[in-house]
Amino acid sequence: MNTRPAIESESSSVALSASFNHDASCFSVGLNTGFCIFNSEPCQLRVSRDFNAGIGAAQMLGKANFIALIGGGRQPKFPQNKVIIWDDAKQQVAIQIPVLTTVRGVRLSRTHVVVALQNSVRVYKFKSPPELWSVFETADNPLGLCCLTATSLAFPGRTPGQVQLVELSTGNVSIIPAHGSALRAIDISRDGEILATASETGTLVRVFATSNCARIAELRRGVDHATIFSLSIAPSGQLLAVTSDKSTLHIFDIPHPSKPPRTETPTLNRRLTTMGSGGGSPGPSDVDTSQKWGILGRIPLLPRVFSDVYSFASAHFEIGDEPLYGSSTPLNSEAAFRPPKGILGWTSDHSIIVIGAGRDGRWEKFVIAEGEDGRRYCVRDGWKRYLGAN
Repeated sequence: MNTRPAIESESSSVALSASFNHDASCFSVGLNTGFCIFNSEPCQLRVSRDFNAGIGAAQMLGKANFIALIGGGRQPKFPQNKVIIWDDAKQQVAIQIPVLTTVRGVRLSRTHVVVALQNSVRVYKFKSPPELWSVFETADNPLGLCCLTATSLAFPGRTPGQVQLVELSTGNVSIIPAHGSALRAIDISRDGEILATASETGTLVRVFATSNCARIAELRRGVDHATIFSLSIAPSGQLLAVTSDKSTLHIFDIPHPSKPPRTETPTLNRRLTTMGSGGGSPGPSDVDTSQKWGILGRIPLLPRVFSDVYSFASAHFEIGDEPLYGSSTPLNSEAAFRPPKGILGWTSDHSIIVIGAGRDGRWEKFVIAEGEDGRRYCVRDGWKRYLGAN
């Protein structure tokens, strides 16, 4: 009997990274052979570029022809200490931004290019040649955490758990003491008014108003430790989605500093019976749990876990059993890494896309719908393996 492990095929595609554009209408995938761009809904291949070499990260600029690329995988196409701005219309490199250490993350806007390194964030004016605007020191940032909007920029502070919030028009910096341990995920709403953060502990998500850095919500994902994969604020700024290594997608209501409390609207009143073949009846974990402990949450002196705000809906998403790969990407400094999973994008206030990288690159769509009992549920409405898809 042959008990030797199967040899990995070098020709098979592996997604090293995946990320959404600013409005989650598309997502880009860095491959061990190049990169691809897909429409988010429906999941449909738009662009495929074969470099016969690895792209560790690909970041889109909206739907424009400029894409930020970083080399990765066993045979990187570009040095990992260089950001390449690729002009896909001309099929050539438009701008190169070399730095002294490995690039951990990159974000683009029409005016700025933000490069996250292990212990600093470098901000450039988007022009040719690029003009260095400012450099900010950070705590260790192996995941390359940073969020960029048209008006503001957020990234880890110099102390683990802190967030630096930069106003791009003035350069003013605000420090938000978000958590007591290192940050694991951050997101800024599309209007730039809300910041959401999670730490390595993975039990609490905190929400802040960017105008005054005040904490406006604290949400409990669970009571046991978890690795947060992704945070994403809905287009309205009144819903927040969270994924973790528990293979669970949580949906929370959050307050918005300049909008009235969310109310049910006719567009939300979808019935679960209208869901597609990918859906199903909600299980026990899908029900409204924001008041999880009922009357216990109103009894004084009990531990705070009883009074915390929980998600109003949750659903299972697929992580898969990906093997360790023997080479790092810019987004992971380990010699062996597991591809990122549970990456979130809202295509509307009622539709969420969850994507994962790896050999089993997977796209899943979830919808928020109202059940016959009047409660809101999160139900899977379809899924697809996007690698090799047309």
